[in-house]
Amino acid sequence: MRFPLGLFAFQFQSPGAELLHWGPLTIRWYGFLIATAVLLGVSLSQYLAKLRNINPDLLGDLGIWLVIGAIPCARLYYVLFQWQDYLRHPEDIIAIWKGGIAIHGAIIGGTIATILFAKWHKISVWQLSDLVVPSLALGQTIGRWGNFFNSEAFGSPTELPWKLFIPRINRPVEYLQYNYFHPTFLYESLWNLMVFAILLYLFFWGLKHTNTLKVGTLSLIYLLSYSLGRFWIEGLRTDSLMLGPLRIAQIVSLVLFSIGFLGLLQIYIFKRSLPDITYSEQ
Repeated sequence: MRFPLGLFAFQFQSPGAELLHWGPLTIRWYGFLIATAVLLGVSLSQYLAKLRNINPDLLGDLGIWLVIGAIPCARLYYVLFQWQDYLRHPEDIIAIWKGGIAIHGAIIGGTIATILFAKWHKISVWQLSDLVVPSLALGQTIGRWGNFFNSEAFGSPTELPWKLFIPRINRPVEYLQYNYFHPTFLYESLWNLMVFAILLYLFFWGLKHTNTLKVGTLSLIYLLSYSLGRFWIEGLRTDSLMLGPLRIAQIVSLVLFSIGFLGLLQIYIFKRSLPDITYSEQ
């Protein structure tokens, strides 16, 4: 039996960026979702650490380092590539609650924080990273909905059944005549949910099959799988950070995909350990 496509048609439309407004207090969806992602992510990483016989408090401490390293770097990364806009409104540079953070900036900042933390505690940076990346994928799944509530990070115009309505004030000048756009926030949220499920499955598979899942595997699979989806989705977006004619996110995705692919070749084909702070065998 064939069903007409329109039978399943629906459209997304943000109810607004504010979750709660009470007197001088305003809570925005964007900030609420980031805070929720951080709390869930830390809790999940601590749970996974316990299953690996690693002190969960260590992951709680790392969570603080990651927040300090990742969120400012994510904002700085975004601001640097949108510098001309922020020159006109410098007061918005610190207005992170309005949106405008870049996951690749967060990955850079989080990686630096993890390396420093690993050196300080003399523990394998890849072992720590393997405990964090499932939480990172989960956090991205949740955080992308902040773009929905802010009516940002959407794709090109479309009339697909799952189209996203964007208010005129949020549309690029060249697309003012269009009402509906690709919900790229949803595409990436669903992709990240799939990445999260794969990482979690592999984690528990590794617990049952000891000495088969090498240290660093989950981190490398995250880099490879997330970058694959981001490269495709970024091509649909209308607000990409650009370096001349090139989309920065696609360039970085190619680099991270290559790191993930080459890293997996190194540990499984060439049987060599990854560069690390310390080396721990599983």
